[in-house]
Amino acid sequence: MDIAFTPTSRNRSFAPPAVRAANMAAALVADETKVSKVLIFSQNRCRAKAARARQLAMYLAHVVLGQSLTSVGQAFGRDRTTVSYACALIEDLRDDPAFDADVSRLEQLLETAGKISHD
Repeated sequence: MDIAFTPTSRNRSFAPPAVRAANMAAALVADETKVSKVLIFSQNRCRAKAARARQLAMYLAHVVLGQSLTSVGQAFGRDRTTVSYACALIEDLRDDPAFDADVSRLEQLLETAGKISHD
């Protein structure tokens, strides 16, 4: 039997670490940006707000939760080069103090959530 793990898998406790990380990051970003997780994981090229939310979720999954570019790309249905581009873009946007403060707050929330889920 072949079991596929997708971001919408019902039993996330058995999902690979990258999928769990992607779900955690996407849930946080979805809540903060008011962009649905469905749009964040959508295979379509969405509107700018949804694309930015996806880029931020990929960045958080890679930088904060320590997942590789390849595994984050697979979890989001994207190529590793897309994740690399997203990470570089978010880093560039962090030159804006307000955006940097928002991302820092999300990083702290995700680090706390990651520690709780591992306990």
